[in-house]
Amino acid sequence: MEGKITIASTLKSSDTEEWWDIVFTRPLGFYLALFYKNLRITPNQVTLVSIILGTLAGCLFYSADLTVNVAGMLLLVFANLHDSADGQLARMTNNKTQLGRILDGLAGNIWFISIYVAICLRLTLQGYPEIWILASFSGACHVIQATMADYYRNIHLLFINGKAGSEVDNSEELIKEFENLPWKKNYFRKIMLGFYINYTKQQEFFSKNLQALLHLIRTKYNNTIPSWLSAEFREKDKYLMKYTNILTFNTRMFALFFCILINKPYIYFLFEIIVMNIILAYLIISQERISKYFANKIEHAG
Repeated sequence: MEGKITIASTLKSSDTEEWWDIVFTRPLGFYLALFYKNLRITPNQVTLVSIILGTLAGCLFYSADLTVNVAGMLLLVFANLHDSADGQLARMTNNKTQLGRILDGLAGNIWFISIYVAICLRLTLQGYPEIWILASFSGACHVIQATMADYYRNIHLLFINGKAGSEVDNSEELIKEFENLPWKKNYFRKIMLGFYINYTKQQEFFSKNLQALLHLIRTKYNNTIPSWLSAEFREKDKYLMKYTNILTFNTRMFALFFCILINKPYIYFLFEIIVMNIILAYLIISQERISKYFANKIEHAG
């Protein structure tokens, strides 16, 4: 019923929420989702709005005028509210789709491509054409960081909420779906699915021990996570969620805004390359250690 819809009911899990989202993004995103729900606008349409807003925000970082930059910051915050609202609207209306998952994963990358290009054009005009090399490497790092952070958060949700409460996919199953889907009348969906297959393969490539654990669960427990494993995994994995949050949007946003405000946007690229990669390495190593522990425990179970 309408009266029973609450902010809490539109969240994935308290384990994976960070403080800024709890106090700012989710509450405002909730009311934005209600607004779009009343207009009968779908979650995917809200995602497309977020992509447009985020792209426009990035363009405003081309200017060296601080007033224009601040407008870009505000617009980027508004885009992020839409990025929150689309997921909250999907859970509110039970309208979750694979296309929505794909678009949501692409949204942040499209925002930052716009931001990178704008900053590089700005610095090129100031006499630093080599910034494109730094930005390209930073962008590649960004994609891996955000991809793995998203994956590990969904893995955590898989173990505590089951398949219905997570968005974890398997590349082999996606490839079969791609091959069985005819091109006729499905061009856009096939193209998006192709991107998503590569996205999923990247996640699997950096998580070999985790893939072994998931394979054991599929074969030994018929793809159903036993309650003891769910509880123990959550206990050991929960502390890593704060690092996945750092690698997603909010920390990047604050770092970017700081670098823009001090008129040294190139520092943001260094932040992604150095600080965020150190956090990513720690996250991958820690998650692989946890996965290996549980895989060994399952293999040696009676």
